[in-house]
Amino acid sequence: MSTEFKPAWWMTNRHVQTIMPRFFRPFHTTRYQLEQLDTPDGDFLELAWSLPKDDNAPLAIVLHGLEGNINSFYAKGMMKALKKQGFSVVLMHFRNCSTQVNRLPRAYHSGETGDLDFFIKQLKQQFPQRLMVAVGFSLGGNVLAKYLGEQGEQCLLDGAAVISAPYDLSPSCQVIRKSLAKIYQKYLLDRMKKSMKRKLPQIKQQINLTPEQLMGINDLWQFDDKLTAPLHGFVGAEDYYQQASAMPFLKHITTPTLLVHAKDDPMLSIKAVPSRQDVSEHVTLRISEKGGHVGFISGKNPFRPIYWLEQVVPHYFTQIVKKEPL
Repeated sequence: MSTEFKPAWWMTNRHVQTIMPRFFRPFHTTRYQLEQLDTPDGDFLELAWSLPKDDNAPLAIVLHGLEGNINSFYAKGMMKALKKQGFSVVLMHFRNCSTQVNRLPRAYHSGETGDLDFFIKQLKQQFPQRLMVAVGFSLGGNVLAKYLGEQGEQCLLDGAAVISAPYDLSPSCQVIRKSLAKIYQKYLLDRMKKSMKRKLPQIKQQINLTPEQLMGINDLWQFDDKLTAPLHGFVGAEDYYQQASAMPFLKHITTPTLLVHAKDDPMLSIKAVPSRQDVSEHVTLRISEKGGHVGFISGKNPFRPIYWLEQVVPHYFTQIVKKEPL
């Protein structure tokens, strides 16, 4: 297995790398069991445990991206790969991404690390002897990276992997607003509006929007300014972006962490690409020229694509389990 990513000859375009993996796996499944974990504030987190469970295996937490869930192709693929490598795997749904609407008048955002902290502490209390790692994709990667930096030496994770994270949210938002004739923005906004529409009755005291006004929003910055920011205590979109970006926290990471990023990511700003100066000595950088956004497809045969992420992340975690040099 190569630790350096080389795109498939038939997938060198960044948009192809980003979009096509979603169509390669229409029937890709993994067995899982849903569980609700009550949170201290009276709400819940929906967990998806990969089956069958192994009570002695090291634990691996999977964090999905913006409006993702257990059915996201990258989540199912990584869960299956980690399971095959001997891990007991659980995906944590961010609030309002679960099958049921969360109870409280709030949702989730790129910098919200409280639920992850609570969940990790719960797992550590329940399984004190088991090694624990986590992998986060895109928004989930930003949450994980920020959490790692916030916790520093107090972090309970033994290892982490962060994939295609928007470490600098403001310029990345501007890229999404323009990239590929605004197709990425429309795709994300359609999902975000549909998700938030079911919460409008709960948040009407905080957010004065009718369903028609919500569905009429056609700009990502505007959505964050009108909903994400005020719903979670930020002054506006730019205040949210500044406070939620993980970039300033990367220097404070003390947990062995793999950062995977492509310079040609069409959904993130080049300013979001971390350099060696941006991260601590505990971070391993895998920055490739190509790879798209959560793509990283390699291989010589178009009919048998290789999902490089599902090789490099389990390999990195296995090195941690075996205490091998990283």
